[in-house]
Amino acid sequence: METVVSGIRPTGNLHLGNYFGAMKNFVKMQENNRCFFFIADYHSLTTHPTPEDLHGNVRNVLVEYLAAGIDPEKATIYIQSDIPEILELYLLLNMNAYLGELERCTSFKEKLRKQPENVNAGLLTYPTLMAADVIIHKAAKVPVGKDQEQNLEMMRTFARRFNRMYKVDFFPIPQAYNFGESLIKIPGLDGAGKMGKSEGVGNAIFLADAPEVIRKKVMRAVTDSGPTEMNQKKPEPIQNLFTLMEVMSKPETVSFFDEEYNHCRIRYGDLKKQLAEDVIAFTTPFREKILSLSEDSDYLRKVTREGAEVARESAAGTIREIREIIGFKPF
Repeated sequence: METVVSGIRPTGNLHLGNYFGAMKNFVKMQENNRCFFFIADYHSLTTHPTPEDLHGNVRNVLVEYLAAGIDPEKATIYIQSDIPEILELYLLLNMNAYLGELERCTSFKEKLRKQPENVNAGLLTYPTLMAADVIIHKAAKVPVGKDQEQNLEMMRTFARRFNRMYKVDFFPIPQAYNFGESLIKIPGLDGAGKMGKSEGVGNAIFLADAPEVIRKKVMRAVTDSGPTEMNQKKPEPIQNLFTLMEVMSKPETVSFFDEEYNHCRIRYGDLKKQLAEDVIAFTTPFREKILSLSEDSDYLRKVTREGAEVARESAAGTIREIREIIGFKPF
């Protein structure tokens, strides 16, 4: 059984793109691995949230992780700031992280371009904190998206550097977790690109969205004036709706509307109404569980307390060994 670590920033709600892009696979992953799932509240401080926003967002992410299927009986779920050992390892890694390599990180350069008024040290050393999050548990695997591949390589660099500097074989070199199947990419409702909260609220359907909200979003999805030739290729906005329908609807429903499109009889209003109802049917169990968990503060406290106990035991063991390797010893 391999140790796998993954985190999520508490900056928004889970949408269909998140769920099919990673969360659904996390639920499978916990069945056959020793999984640590954490809510990265330290990471979110780079954007200077208010205390109210920070706490509320952490709570929302915890609730939605649980509602989406993360099981505290099978995986360890915890809040990053409950594990002070992470910060000690973050400090120690920073002692051997070099300015040039941190400045070359694509994510840092992107932040430098997008938010020149807030280029803080936390952004610069983001990769070392990410590395600490993962290697504190001696993780063998870490799920990463395309945009996180460089951060994974940095984790590997820091783990190798520690082993080399202190002439030990202490940290495993984390590998990318392979889900064994291609991730389902959910398109957005704006007619181009993937579904994502950064693209605007109307682009994404969230697991917690009420039925009337979903209907309104789907009915506003971008379309065109309709096909003018039999069997013509669907333009991107229309193909996006069909892609979403292929995930949400029954095969016969998809076939019916595909046939209507190919024979130039398609009525986008009918397609959107059907798609909205199918999305509602899919998300309703999640929304109901989110509402139920949101009202159960005792259970949420229990989950985070027990998760922190397990994570701290793992992290503290790693730090004890590291301190001895480095030379921090009591007199």
